[in-house]
Amino acid sequence: MKLSRHGVALSLATAGMVLLAACGTDNGGGTGTSAAAGSTADISCSTGSLTLAGSTAQQNAMSEWTKNYLSTCSGSNINYGGGGSGAGVQQFQQGTIDFAGSDFPLAEGSEQQAADARCKSGPAINLPMVPGPIAVGYNVPGVPTLNLSAATIAQIFDGKVTNWDSPVIAKDNPGVTLPNLPIQTFHRSDGSGTSYNFSNYLANEAKADWTYGANKNWPAPGGQGSKGTQGIAQGVKTTPGGIGYMELSFATQSNIPYAKVGNAAGKFVELTTANVANFLSKAKVVGSGNDLKLQFDYTNTDANAYPNLLVTYEIVCSKGNAPDKLPLIKNFLSYAASTAGQQPLANQGYVPLPDDLRTKVQQAISSLA
Repeated sequence: MKLSRHGVALSLATAGMVLLAACGTDNGGGTGTSAAAGSTADISCSTGSLTLAGSTAQQNAMSEWTKNYLSTCSGSNINYGGGGSGAGVQQFQQGTIDFAGSDFPLAEGSEQQAADARCKSGPAINLPMVPGPIAVGYNVPGVPTLNLSAATIAQIFDGKVTNWDSPVIAKDNPGVTLPNLPIQTFHRSDGSGTSYNFSNYLANEAKADWTYGANKNWPAPGGQGSKGTQGIAQGVKTTPGGIGYMELSFATQSNIPYAKVGNAAGKFVELTTANVANFLSKAKVVGSGNDLKLQFDYTNTDANAYPNLLVTYEIVCSKGNAPDKLPLIKNFLSYAASTAGQQPLANQGYVPLPDDLRTKVQQAISSLA
């Protein structure tokens, strides 16, 4: 399936919205069937309330899952507050939420230690749940399609290439008439997993041109900072000459065109479901036990591998979850990781987990205590 850059608009879930269930079982053993056909096949119901926060990249996925789960299961509340990956991890460490969504895994050292301390009787683990491509959206009048190598993107966001008719950009786009128009870059002003993954792409695919490494706090000088991906999308949308990195759903809902980007094979790759899956399939699990932290293979030479993506993890205690919340945590996450939970993601600008990885995630969820 190809992801249309001018597809149906995707509604963002309102931060902090509490969705209330209407019907279903409440003992953790039933399977709901009352929501949309095919979307609730793997739901087992539990009563209780969960407070969640973190990644805005997975906001649309969380909205879909909570809608389906809570319309099937009575006596359940699930509140996903968003707020960004960094804020979500902090709230999880402080014990104010039940699990967090984060577009980067827990960092070794103090961040992991603080999360483990919150769990008390078992380490916090990273469960990959929502793969999502990062689009390089742009606003260049008269240029409906654009190729950008990783090196060119790096030089643009480093401020070394400042005009759209630069020979550097022209080299990527032979035969295309590029306007004499200043470039205005937009980046996240808040700590962001999207920033981490986008800068990680540049650090790996444009090593000679990107010296800032990978960081959740935007590391390069210049450009305009915007809070949240919605701010970046708005900036690009309203600024001729603008360019920014954003989750695909934000580009599609704002009708922002996005570039084909360069990969390790030296090809300009279109952002499609199949091309993202080609890259994601080579990722390796580098965590231990049920910690399923991934490492992307940026050396992947598949000509059709789209290498600019993130994976949202659910950061959860392997042990030490509150007994009154554990059944709902497990049943909700089990549904999210099921085939029924993953299949609708393709219609929302995401990519479903590969089956082998999805199976590992389900096994890890079943072991939560």
